[in-house]
Amino acid sequence: MSSHHTVLAGLEAELPWVRDVYQDLHRHPELSLEEHRTSQLVAEKLATFGYEVTHLGGTGVVGVLPNGEGPTVLARADMDALPVTEATGLGYSSTVAGVMHACGHDVHVSTLLGAAKLMADGRAAWSGTYIALFQPAEEVGVGSQAMVDDGLVTTVPRPDVALAQHAMPIAAGTVATAAGPVLSAGDSLRITVFGKGAHGSMPHMAVDPVVLASSIVLRLQTVVSRETKPGDFAVVTVGALNAGTKSNIIPDRATLLLNIRTYDNQVRTAVLAAIERIVRGECVTAGSPQEPKFEYYDQFPLTSNDEAVTAKVTDAFTAHFGSDAVHSATRQTASEDFSRIPDAFGVPYTFWMIGGADPETYRAAVANGTLRRDVPANHSPFFAPVMDPTLEVGVRAQVVAALTYLGGSA
Repeated sequence: MSSHHTVLAGLEAELPWVRDVYQDLHRHPELSLEEHRTSQLVAEKLATFGYEVTHLGGTGVVGVLPNGEGPTVLARADMDALPVTEATGLGYSSTVAGVMHACGHDVHVSTLLGAAKLMADGRAAWSGTYIALFQPAEEVGVGSQAMVDDGLVTTVPRPDVALAQHAMPIAAGTVATAAGPVLSAGDSLRITVFGKGAHGSMPHMAVDPVVLASSIVLRLQTVVSRETKPGDFAVVTVGALNAGTKSNIIPDRATLLLNIRTYDNQVRTAVLAAIERIVRGECVTAGSPQEPKFEYYDQFPLTSNDEAVTAKVTDAFTAHFGSDAVHSATRQTASEDFSRIPDAFGVPYTFWMIGGADPETYRAAVANGTLRRDVPANHSPFFAPVMDPTLEVGVRAQVVAALTYLGGSA
């Protein structure tokens, strides 16, 4: 019997508490860096399972399970919720006003805990070290770096490979993988440009930052259309432009909020440089009295799956779930900070998707062209992965991926 079958033999008996944990987490969501209750629950479970538990990065938790000679595998789940008011109507809806697990992190935590329990119970079937890492603050892009800064690399054994999964609005019961870039790099940028204030009746006495900011917005449209090579991907969005308080007052500054998405680090560098060059140039043209101010925040790294690791895990998924249940993932312009963890260790990784949408609803929506209407996406107040078979597949995927490196024949 293969190690997969041996370790997963006890899954049916564990699923009831995995469902309970999932519902409990969904009822009690916590925002980024405030995951205290979730962190305590995770730490207590891991300790009960026999893991060596360490707290890192404030609310982050990492459990290490040594089991003889062999590779080391790190599996990661994120824990934070979103400032969203739930509208699902579920019997286990959020009890916290204005906060909801609208991105599936409750799925990630509960399924990794389920996998951690099965790995602990099935130690006779594998050899090496299994690390279950529960990360805070993914939604604001700082949680993984917080754990790294708090000594992650020197606290736990160096993994040979890192793994992560994400619940998505695709059919529950399916898994999607892809090599190379799967999630874009993301940068938010606050730009302040400066003018000279004056009465609205005296424009000749002013340097108008409203006109300056407007020129910048128009000129930024050329970064993608005229400076990015056709075939390369980039998105530059000006999400906000704020200036002034009254119709007859020319203000002394304007603020622009930008969001940038790219799939290639060289393209990312070029796009950011082009934005700064254009802003500085427009400021000179307008006669701005001082240099513009650039503030980067909510920055997410590129998620680019290792080709060899992804192929190995995909083959294992196909053998376990069947070819009909394993699909090629499409690139997403969403962003993640998971890759900072394997990058800190200098190890390869793969990040895959598991379905959370009701299969019948999803297939009907695809057939009828009503996917956007009928299947709520992540971050929607209606986002609600179906528990079955989402949780079971999530546990199985974590175990199968880990045992691809840790398991031999039982």
